[in-house]
Amino acid sequence: MFDNLSDKLDRAFKVLKGQGQISEVNVAETSKEIRRALLDADVNYKIAKNFADSVKEKALGQDVLTSVSPGQLFTKITHDELASLMGGESTDINLKGSPAVILIAGLQGSGKTTFSGKLSNYLKKKKGKNPMLVAADVYRPAAIDQLHVLGEQINIEVYSDKENKNPVEIAKAGITHAKSKGFDVVIIDTAGRLAVDEQMMNEIAAVKQAINPSEILFVVDSMTGQDAVNTAKAFNDRLDFDGVVLTKLDGDTRGGAALSIRSVVDKPIKFVGTGEKMEALDVFYPKRMADRILGMGDVVSLVERAQEQYDEEKARKLHKKIAKNQFDFNDFLDQIAQIKKMGNMKDLMGMIPGVGKAIKNMDIDDDAFKHIEAMIHSMTPQEREQPKLIDGSRRKRIAAGSGTSVQELNKLLKQFDETSKMMRLMGNKQNMAKMMRNMPKMPGRP
Repeated sequence: MFDNLSDKLDRAFKVLKGQGQISEVNVAETSKEIRRALLDADVNYKIAKNFADSVKEKALGQDVLTSVSPGQLFTKITHDELASLMGGESTDINLKGSPAVILIAGLQGSGKTTFSGKLSNYLKKKKGKNPMLVAADVYRPAAIDQLHVLGEQINIEVYSDKENKNPVEIAKAGITHAKSKGFDVVIIDTAGRLAVDEQMMNEIAAVKQAINPSEILFVVDSMTGQDAVNTAKAFNDRLDFDGVVLTKLDGDTRGGAALSIRSVVDKPIKFVGTGEKMEALDVFYPKRMADRILGMGDVVSLVERAQEQYDEEKARKLHKKIAKNQFDFNDFLDQIAQIKKMGNMKDLMGMIPGVGKAIKNMDIDDDAFKHIEAMIHSMTPQEREQPKLIDGSRRKRIAAGSGTSVQELNKLLKQFDETSKMMRLMGNKQNMAKMMRNMPKMPGRP
């Protein structure tokens, strides 16, 4: 997402590169290019115009410091305006109530059921809550079954009643059940509906009135662009929801919804979905998203994802094994599993400053590790623990068993050996000090 917008904004800033000062002429030209870039990204015309005018107004008359070029200053102003356009600061979900009741609404096919599962998983793992899901979509075939499958995956209880076709009654009964069982959050997944369907809109309004939820979240498929914004306005007029969820942000979308929706409905974007996995849900941070749009990466989010997968006890055991030169393929496999849990590879690499643009046209397979995993799984337990045992005949057997070649296995074994050596060096303070002393000195530096 946002690749096209990022490219166009980058081209717009090039107008100012090499310029000694900010002038009315070059600012006018750059702001015009910014407006075009936003319109191409499917941002509402009025919002795009107001944004470009605001950037232009703030840029004119700015004194450029000797250490900052006009292009850098303009980028900073645009970054701040983008963050402001998307809400400025992140907004927490409201979990007040006993139990807190969260009503999920949205269009057909927007990803409400999947998001409901992701949200319950998020609240359980990151907020320490004990959530329960309620299947109140009585119209879509297999909607109830889908929620049960998701619930089983993440070990979350799902309340449903296939005999009852009244969403209001199901929602009320689900809350009563949650109270009796001691759940502290109830997430109610409702049927998708069109804003023009008066009967369905009356129904969701009736559900809201009957249960008085702590939070109403409107789920939007970001692939629908400006249509998503118009739909959000229609729903907000009826429901007065508390926040927006953008799904499928990892898709090939121009990003208009993310940039426009806050201005149109004056409600914060609270979460973004970035994949199909239950862990692929992020809190929406406007400033971090502005960083990514302008190609600055998002190191904070990358570190947070790594920390979520960090197991202190496992790390302590691994450190001891490295110090004793006992790092083996079981540990290697465990490290791969932790990386995979962080999200899709292209998204992760795009969070590294400067890397996003370099890899935008590259096809990075999410299954990049599958051949490595296949080779390790084809080893015997003894071979995984003692890789030095893997001789010529064993290599042929492992390669055949994993559907790879002996050359690929040799490459893996070599990489593993080099990784083990580096880990031993880094784990030894004396070796690290020696490496630092032996590093070539930079000219003019001690």
